[in-house]
Amino acid sequence: MHILKSPAAGLAVLMLAAGCGGDTASDASPARSALRMGLAGSAALAEASSFGLSADANFYTIDTGAGLVFKIRRLDNGVSTQSAGDIASMVYNGVQYQDQSRGSQVNSGFDFLYTGVSAVSVNAEAIGADYIKVTVVAGNLTHYYIVKKGVNNIFMGTYFTSEPSTLGLARFILRVPIAALPNGPVPSDLRGTTTTVESGDVFGLPNGQTRSKHYSNLRLKDWQYIGATSASAGMWVVRDNNEGNSGGPFYRSLLNQATATNQELTYIVNYGEAQTETLRTNILNSYTLVFNDGSAPGAVDTAFFSGLGLTGYVGPAGRGRVAGVGLTGRDAGYEYTVGFANATAQYWAKADPATGHFDSAGMLPGTYTMKVYKNEYAVDTRSVTVTAGGTVALNTIAIAGDPSAAAPLWRIGDWDGTPAEFINGDKVTTMHPSDVRMASWSPGDYQVGTSNAATGFPAYQWKNVNGTLTIKFNLTQSQIADYQLRLGITAAFAGGRPKPQVNGWIPANPSPSTQPSTRTLTVGTYRGNNTMYTFSVPASELQVGQNVLTLTAISGSSGVTYLSPGYAWDAVDMIKQ
Repeated sequence: MHILKSPAAGLAVLMLAAGCGGDTASDASPARSALRMGLAGSAALAEASSFGLSADANFYTIDTGAGLVFKIRRLDNGVSTQSAGDIASMVYNGVQYQDQSRGSQVNSGFDFLYTGVSAVSVNAEAIGADYIKVTVVAGNLTHYYIVKKGVNNIFMGTYFTSEPSTLGLARFILRVPIAALPNGPVPSDLRGTTTTVESGDVFGLPNGQTRSKHYSNLRLKDWQYIGATSASAGMWVVRDNNEGNSGGPFYRSLLNQATATNQELTYIVNYGEAQTETLRTNILNSYTLVFNDGSAPGAVDTAFFSGLGLTGYVGPAGRGRVAGVGLTGRDAGYEYTVGFANATAQYWAKADPATGHFDSAGMLPGTYTMKVYKNEYAVDTRSVTVTAGGTVALNTIAIAGDPSAAAPLWRIGDWDGTPAEFINGDKVTTMHPSDVRMASWSPGDYQVGTSNAATGFPAYQWKNVNGTLTIKFNLTQSQIADYQLRLGITAAFAGGRPKPQVNGWIPANPSPSTQPSTRTLTVGTYRGNNTMYTFSVPASELQVGQNVLTLTAISGSSGVTYLSPGYAWDAVDMIKQ
C-alpha cells in the first residue's frame, strides 16, 4: 500500500494496485488489517474532501467533486460481464447510470481481450492536487480512466500493441439502465421489436419497420459526440481526432442501442465490420464521457494529458500539419474532404467551399497517402510526408480525376461515391432493405431521357432480389460510335458485381472487386471500396433507335434475398472512346 499526499488539501489518498487474483494476504494477517484500516481511512478522507480517490477490497471510488461519483472494479467478479477494470457504478446528481448487473468495459471485459490471457491489473493514483488516473492493463492493452477536479467527465484512453484477439476488435461499451437514460436515436431503439430480421442483430416491429444497433451510424466526419438523454440529464461520448481508427472520414459503424434493459453507447476504437483498411495499433485512442443537463456537449480540452504519463501520448510538439492553398476543378454542388492515411494513423480536413483551402493539424510524423474526395469519391491522390513541428505547404491542386468531367452520352446517378440519389438511397443507412418504408427494389425498365435516378433506379442490386436491371436508350445515326460503358459501385457483398449486356453484345465476366468480407448493405453502410468497371462497347453492336442495356448481378457465391451477393450503385454512364 502506498500513500500519496494531496498538495492542496494535505490529505492522504490511497494509491493501490490489484490484480484479478485479489490480495494474497489472509484475512487475519497484519497486512490485511492494515489494508482495512487504510481503506476505511481513505474513504473518510475522500468523503471529507469531496474530490478524491478511495478504495475498498472490490472498488476504487472516484469523486469529481462536482456531482459525479463512479467506481472501477478492482477484482474479477467471476463472469465476463463484470471484469476487473470495468466501470461498476456511475452516480451523477444522485442517479445511478450504470447497470449493476453488468460493467461498462472494453469489448466483453478486460479479462477476455486476448486468447489465453485473463490476468488484469488495476492501479489508481492521484496526480498532484487536480487529477486522478486509473490504469488498467490486460495483455497488450492499456486503458485509462482520468478525472480532473471539479469536472464531471471521465476522460478515457485506450492503447494496444496488438488487436484484441478474442473478438478481433476494440470498443468501449457503456451500459446504462434504460429508465435513467431513455432517449436515444430511434433507428437503434429495439424496444417494442417482436421479430428477428437478420443475424440476431436486426429486429422488426409489428408494423414492419426495422431497428438495429447498426442503424445509429453516422459518417465519422459528421459526428463529434454520441449520447442519450433523460428529462434532466445527458450522457455523451465525445471523440478525439479518431486517428487510431481505421476506415477514413466516411466510415460508418454502430454507436447507440436501446433495449428494454439498457441504453448502450459504443465508442469504436477498431471494429472489424465493413472495414476497408487494416486495423491500426500503437495509438493512444482518447475519448471522453461527459455528464451534463442534456444539452449538446462542447469541445473537450485534453491538453493536460501531457503531464499524466500516458503510454502512447504524443503532444503538439511531436506533431505536424499539412495545409493546402486550394483546389481547382471542383464541382460546386459537392463538399470536398481531404483525407490522409498510412499504417499508423488517419486524418481528414474539410476543404473550404469557396476556395478549396484545407488545413490538417496535429498529425503524427510519417508519410501519408493523401486523397481529395468529391463527397466520397477520390478525385486526386498523392503522397505527403509530415515531420514533427513542421508544416507541409501545398500549392493549388488541380483536380484531374473526376469521372464526371467526361461528357456522357447519358448518365444515371452522380460520380460522388454514394448511392444517395437512387431509390431508397436516403434510407439505406437507417433501416433494413426489407423495411416497409422502402420503395420497391425492382422499379421496372429505366428509359434514358424519361426516367430519373430517384424513382427509376435502385440504390442496391442483389443477385436474389432484383438480379437484372434494364436500361433503354435511343441513338441517332450520328451517335453511333465506339463507347466506354462505366459501371460504378461503392461496396459489394459476397463477390457481387454487375455484368452488362448491350443488345446482343456480351463481354467477359468482370472480376470481383476488393471489398470488406463482412456484411455492409444490410447493416447501414454502403461504404466499401469505390470501384469502376469499364467495358468497351463497339459501334457495330449499337443501332439507330432503341438499344437495351441489361445489368445482371453475378457472383460465384449464393445467398438468400438481401444476403445474396449484391452491391451499392454509384453511377452508370456511357462516354465516347
